[in-house]
Amino acid sequence: MTLRESPCGCPDEPPTAAARVTAGDTPPCPCPGRSHQGRAWAELLRLPALFSVPGDALAGTAATGASPNTRTLLAIASSLCLYEAGMALNDWADRDVDAVERPHRPLPSGRIRPAAALTAACALTGAGLALAAGAGRPALAVAAPLAATVWAYDLGLKHTPAGPVAMGAARGLDLLLGAAATSGTTRPALPSAALLGTHTLAVTTVSRQEAQGGSPLPPLAALATTALLTRLVTRRSSGGPTRGRRPAAGRRPAGLRADRFSGQDSGALLTTALTAAYAATTARPSFHATLNPSPPLIQRAVGAGIRATIPLQAALTARSRGTATALLIAALAPFGARFAKKVSVT
Repeated sequence: MTLRESPCGCPDEPPTAAARVTAGDTPPCPCPGRSHQGRAWAELLRLPALFSVPGDALAGTAATGASPNTRTLLAIASSLCLYEAGMALNDWADRDVDAVERPHRPLPSGRIRPAAALTAACALTGAGLALAAGAGRPALAVAAPLAATVWAYDLGLKHTPAGPVAMGAARGLDLLLGAAATSGTTRPALPSAALLGTHTLAVTTVSRQEAQGGSPLPPLAALATTALLTRLVTRRSSGGPTRGRRPAAGRRPAGLRADRFSGQDSGALLTTALTAAYAATTARPSFHATLNPSPPLIQRAVGAGIRATIPLQAALTARSRGTATALLIAALAPFGARFAKKVSVT
């Protein structure tokens, strides 16, 4: 007798005479409920996408010329909480639409109750704001509008023309959160926030078609945005703030000048390499989605755009002379790609 599959995809035991199921019925899943709950929450929160979050605060810190400290860690923790709050709230707000377009998601499939998702969103938002407050008033002053932007996007702006702009603003504010927490100022980080926000705006515009497909224009625009950002990041790769005290004016020893220019050259080379990795990650899927804007290829382009956030963050950090931090951010990319094969980031 062949085994039947339960809703989770696990093989079920053959039904006995005392517990027969009629044709078309689905037998209950015999697997441990706890493991399936964990899988459902991982899908709801898009856990692999979390690898794209720490680089925001680290890139913001590097843009100010400061070194990461304990307040930077608090900013990262705050970002993670607010990001996950947005994920939970997104699925709660879209549960009726997902019931038609994506019934396999945790809420429409009944694996997670809507009330639990909304409670998680509220709790994570509160935790994110509390962590930002622990990093100081400047950090809280950025985290508060960031949280408001996340909630406004999920509850009202997502399906309007302002939706992609709001999402881009949220990613930019997340970068500024790291700058404010570490150094108390955001002004030096504004250019990096604008570049990262522009990338997010382009990816979000493409994502609006991931359920039903549509026009080739959004992925084509994303492809053009990738080319523009690649040019802008590499063009100013040597323009970031210099760490440490500025040397006194006057004639410098030849060896000192050589070391300085060697460091600048290595930073520029790293920036170029990371920017190339960014372009390579997102350009090909966007090109394929332009040729054929079907739901599978659109979803692939969106997933690539999310993963490309990491090398872009690393490139922005390297451009600001944060070489070690840039390498640390870049090291997160393989982990994100690996876990994305198990749990979708879209």
